[in-house]
Amino acid sequence: MDKCKYSTAVILGISIILSAGREILAQPMQEMTPMVGAEIFIEPGQTAEEIDTWYRLMKENGMTICRIRMFETYMHKPDGTWDYSLFDLAYQAAGKYGIKVWGNLFPATDFRDVGGFKFPRSKEHLESIAEYIKNLVNHFKQFKSCYGWVLINEPGSGTLPDEVFTMEMFRDWKNKQLSLPFNNQGYNIFSFDEERFLVEYNTWFLNWLRNEVYKYDPGSHLHVNNHAIFQNVAEYNFPAWRQVLTSLGGSAHASWHFGYFSRNRYTVAMSANCEIIRSGAGELPWLMTEIQGGNNTYSGFHAMCPTRAEISQWLWTVIASGGKGGIFWTLNPRASGFEAGEWAMINFQDEPSDRLIAAGKVAGVLKDNAGLFAAARPVESGINVLYIRESLWVEKKLQTGGEPYEGRDIGGVMKSALAYFEALGEMGLQCNLKEIGEFDFSKPDYAGITIILAHQVALPSRYWKGLENFVKSGGKLIVDGLTAYYDENAHCILKTGFPLEELFGGNVREFKLTGNIFNINLDNPKLALPGHCWQGTLITTTAMPIGYSNQEIIASRNTFGKGEVIWIPALSGLAGRIQGYSPLVALLENELRPDLTLVPFRFRERQEGMLLKTLKSDESYVTLVVNKSGVARSIALINNTKMKPLILFADKGGTVTGNDVITISSEETIVLLWK
Repeated sequence: MDKCKYSTAVILGISIILSAGREILAQPMQEMTPMVGAEIFIEPGQTAEEIDTWYRLMKENGMTICRIRMFETYMHKPDGTWDYSLFDLAYQAAGKYGIKVWGNLFPATDFRDVGGFKFPRSKEHLESIAEYIKNLVNHFKQFKSCYGWVLINEPGSGTLPDEVFTMEMFRDWKNKQLSLPFNNQGYNIFSFDEERFLVEYNTWFLNWLRNEVYKYDPGSHLHVNNHAIFQNVAEYNFPAWRQVLTSLGGSAHASWHFGYFSRNRYTVAMSANCEIIRSGAGELPWLMTEIQGGNNTYSGFHAMCPTRAEISQWLWTVIASGGKGGIFWTLNPRASGFEAGEWAMINFQDEPSDRLIAAGKVAGVLKDNAGLFAAARPVESGINVLYIRESLWVEKKLQTGGEPYEGRDIGGVMKSALAYFEALGEMGLQCNLKEIGEFDFSKPDYAGITIILAHQVALPSRYWKGLENFVKSGGKLIVDGLTAYYDENAHCILKTGFPLEELFGGNVREFKLTGNIFNINLDNPKLALPGHCWQGTLITTTAMPIGYSNQEIIASRNTFGKGEVIWIPALSGLAGRIQGYSPLVALLENELRPDLTLVPFRFRERQEGMLLKTLKSDESYVTLVVNKSGVARSIALINNTKMKPLILFADKGGTVTGNDVITISSEETIVLLWK
């Protein structure tokens, strides 16, 4: 293998012909009714009767898609021959019951390996993967049930693997980079070469796998499911992935992936996970490739078994976020290895659990309203909570241990963004949750659009002009915490000529560690807002002070062109996450009020523990409401449409009075059609 051909240009290189083929495939999926499905786990010892039973159960419960791990170790024999017969049974049964199959590439790996390969270990390993793909794809592409291929199970390694192939690729990549130990002012800077390379390396490997599959099944549907999104997202370059894939997906296992949330917030976690994937997918269709379907015994970080109510909540949240479906992990329990007997939606007697029945009821509503949901797309509020890849890198790089504060520890950056996402959710507002590179800064007019940068400690220089254009062209920018403390190299730009001084209307005098929770008293609006960890004080130039403490400025508002910047240099979002969002919601209500008349539905008042999401389908709307408050509630909506509601789904008998009052039980999910 000629490693020289894997330059940065090739890593990110795209085939125009293959890109056109993906668009042809992606468009029909975008126009499809969302699909409900499950993983069928195939392993030696299973019988044809068992496999047939599982697909029959899928059919009987409205499931139309499945994913299968295509274990090389169960096909490729020690003598070099291939025996596909076990997996043939699965593809044949799927065809019999009208189930689409995504074959998940799973080259030979250790029996104890739960997640599978992420990168090649050596040149020989890469060649063996290519040989596996050749045999696998050529054989299974013939089945009418073959829907396409999942290129990797859960890409994302967290750190750069210390393996021969990776290290050689890294050295080649690094030799081509212009890496300097100083910035253009002469200051020493940190190296983030490993982190930058890992982003490109993930994209290169997906592209390599795509090319190998397309040698034998050109133009087929290609998919991938990222995982642990709140921790791993900094290594995913979704805009580049769009050029490789036909659809984007993700794994959203509460037990593995929702550690930043308590269980009563898992539905909000699912919503946030969905919005990150939706943003990453861009114009591609997306769906949640893995959703926890059953009990986890020894695996997972948090032991639990989803309730049937949670299954409904999670699946409807995916659909209401614009997903084209959800696949549960798993339908049947595996019998051996790690996770044996876990995660399944059927019991050990091959009978449907209450969870499978719940998923089937959702599938039934989708089928009965196929055209409505096929055309449904999320309603945009104009609010964008942005996270920054380099902020996650810097936060991790600078950890030294010591006294824990949520804002100071790993996770503070993402939790701060999530805090505003959650607070807006309690207002009944769905917002975008995007990496800053996924936001379009090229538009001429941003009137009615808001960006929130919550404790995004590193603000790369390539976005400074874009933010200036955004505000100058009518956008509103809300900034909290230590946002823009560093640039992309962890250089403190507050010290060496703050490049955003004109935009923000001032500079920071200093930050002081103040405490876990303290008050920020604002004058306009009149509000006592909580802060966490650090209190920043400001020196204003053009900005108007809107808060003081001991005669020092602690918050400001700056008019810049047609827009404005609200700057609160304390972790107000994270403080709200710690003690409650009521003051933060009051601030957001004040700042967003002029633009909220364009939102078709929202809560009349803040609703703690509630979730609302809205889709538009032609001239109708579909609204999801989930009650995680722990008690039955009567919720009044602001209805800006004058439309009347019809209940499509209510798993505990919820009702609607008039055109704006919903009565909903604890843990209930209600789906409304507005016409």
